[in-house]
Amino acid sequence: MATRPIVQQKPRGAAVAGLGKQKNAAADGKNRRALEDVSNLGVTNKGLEGKPLQQITRPVTRGFCAQLLANAQAAAQNDKKPTTEIVDGVVIIDADVAKRGGAAKAAQKKVTVKPVPDTVIEISPDTEEESKPKKLANRRKSREGSSGKKVKTLTATLTARSKAACGLTGKPKEPIVDIDAADVNDQLAIVEYVEDIYQFYKLTEHESRVQDYMVSQPDIDERMREILADWLIEVHHKFELMPETLFLTLYIVDRFLSLKTVPRKELQLLGIGAMLISSKYEEIWAPEVSDFILISDKAYTREQVLGMEKAILGRLEWSLTVPTPYVFLVRFIKAAGSDQEMENMAFFLAELGLMRYATIMYCPSMVAASAVYAARCTMNKTPLWNETLKLHTGYTESQLMDCAKLLVSFHSSAAESKLKGVYKKYSSPERRAVALLPPAKNLTICTSLSKMSLL
Repeated sequence: MATRPIVQQKPRGAAVAGLGKQKNAAADGKNRRALEDVSNLGVTNKGLEGKPLQQITRPVTRGFCAQLLANAQAAAQNDKKPTTEIVDGVVIIDADVAKRGGAAKAAQKKVTVKPVPDTVIEISPDTEEESKPKKLANRRKSREGSSGKKVKTLTATLTARSKAACGLTGKPKEPIVDIDAADVNDQLAIVEYVEDIYQFYKLTEHESRVQDYMVSQPDIDERMREILADWLIEVHHKFELMPETLFLTLYIVDRFLSLKTVPRKELQLLGIGAMLISSKYEEIWAPEVSDFILISDKAYTREQVLGMEKAILGRLEWSLTVPTPYVFLVRFIKAAGSDQEMENMAFFLAELGLMRYATIMYCPSMVAASAVYAARCTMNKTPLWNETLKLHTGYTESQLMDCAKLLVSFHSSAAESKLKGVYKKYSSPERRAVALLPPAKNLTICTSLSKMSLL
């Protein structure tokens, strides 16, 4: 650590080289007292322990003074007495002020040092993740101009111009229609519970869903099942039964075939027993057993029909309250705000899917939603899918595309197919002859392209 400069004192009465007569003793004594007062160290000119101090002739510069100040601060931290005194930002040190032609005296030299502002370093206990939002906020502020307005980037400008060119700017969000508002006063519509009921249907449809069972049926194939379904559709139409009876009948057939092996000769008997059960479940005036025996050309006796009915109910454990595609179809048609022609087209596509075994891979709600979507495509409705349908069906347009293409392909081949039960039913004027309309072009083209890619 550097020490303060010490000036060798001349003996009292001695002359200084290059000067005239020395000043009186009183003046010299006064200067020595001032020098001792400034030192504040109690160190005499004899040095420590009586040893003489060496002469320091280094000039007092600003850099040297700053070094002394730093040394003084370090000494204060180490509980040592400082070698300098700081008064109001002024450093007072002892210096050799002897000049040529003057008397030797000690003077106070004041060096003004600009005070260094205190630097406050905040040590935050927050983690690095918590400091990231502050960094992002600082970056965001740096992007803003002096007026506080956000500076737009080139990407944001180009995006805004593209939206404006495409007509997307200021486009209002499509409202969701309350489809039950008109049925508030209808007690049969049960508006208070209808949403809860369909939420329950959506949860339970997977529990009662029929899986692929043809592998476990050695005597029956998909073609035989389609022939049975086509015949049951004709019987249902002849008896003028309710639509829900038809969908429940095919569900009972598929469910029983997935649980038990049925020989080929009893397949039609299974269909009769299933329609008898569903008629008793859904209809007010259900057909009798004799009616089914006559329509089957007396292929089975009364005992056989009742025996099959008992076997079906026992195997299904009397569980008949299941969400079929019809349950969802009526709700989705209402959400679409369909007219009579649109409704017939949706049922036509749904029954085509009901007849074909390929649709068994899809759940009932998806078959119903795909039938509505394919019907809207066939009737050229705009938009093809809106927010109201998305809310009530729970499916987006992309999720329904595969099943909708399958239904449209059934529509395309219905006229040339040998199984014309559904086609004839919906070709009548009372059903607006929707089967005669051309299939959806956009879905037909997509289906053709997908078939070509497979080839």
